[in-house]
Amino acid sequence: MNLTDIFLIQIAITMLFSVMAAIYDVKKNIVPDELNYVLIFFGLASNFILSLISTNIKFILASIISMVITYAITYMLWKLNMWGGGDAKLFTAIATVIPSGININFLNVFPKLSIYPFSFTVVINSILVSFPFLLVFVTHLIVKNEIFKSNVDFLFNIFNVESLKYITNSTLNRLIPIKDLEEGMIVNKYYFDDESIVELLGGSDGNLKVYKARDGDDFKYYFKSQSAGGITNKEMWQLKIMNAQHIIEDNISIKVSFPFTPAILFGLIIAIFYGDVMMLFTKSLFAVV
Repeated sequence: MNLTDIFLIQIAITMLFSVMAAIYDVKKNIVPDELNYVLIFFGLASNFILSLISTNIKFILASIISMVITYAITYMLWKLNMWGGGDAKLFTAIATVIPSGININFLNVFPKLSIYPFSFTVVINSILVSFPFLLVFVTHLIVKNEIFKSNVDFLFNIFNVESLKYITNSTLNRLIPIKDLEEGMIVNKYYFDDESIVELLGGSDGNLKVYKARDGDDFKYYFKSQSAGGITNKEMWQLKIMNAQHIIEDNISIKVSFPFTPAILFGLIIAIFYGDVMMLFTKSLFAVV
């Protein structure tokens, strides 16, 4: 088995795991950690084998460096609510398997390589292709929830600020029974006065955080999810127990999270077969000018 064969196996396995992650994300709204961890292990193992075959340490070294840098950057972006924790781990797994640009003759396709690591190309491509995905996703929710059925006026004033607020609140937020809460769900602001809730959630190192309400609000405090990663399993059970003890109400508002993993899959496919969309666009723009 030569190096090219291993490269092709790495590409095939990465795409297979990305497809599996996208299916999980769409159906379950979560990417299993086990799936990402297996892909990370495969990346380290396959690049270690590449180093052994070629007697060159650069493959495993590049894999480790790419893994660490990608995780650090995607983790920070996760904290900024750009995507979920599972998405950050999937980017990290892709970076571990394919740390540098692909430069092999595969089906007569020669991707345009970027000046930064391959995983950054996947990240940028994913963000760019996520916009049409988001448009389709929101349109699906509008049709599913029949937003305009009883509010025809909004259809003719869709770009009005109030209309956009209404559409956002109606499609991207949902009121559910607390008993139906699941790990990874993003909890919207829940207002309360009970000091015991502050004690129960105030010291949590998870995703929920307690805040003081603004002056003039009807309540003293509120809690909400800090990031797109959603509540932890422990926090989910905390809320359910608090509800069973009648400390909090039966229903809670959550955000309808956008499954970002399909965008990652398409960003990966574009990166493999076509290259870096941003660099290609920039190059075309300067060529025109």
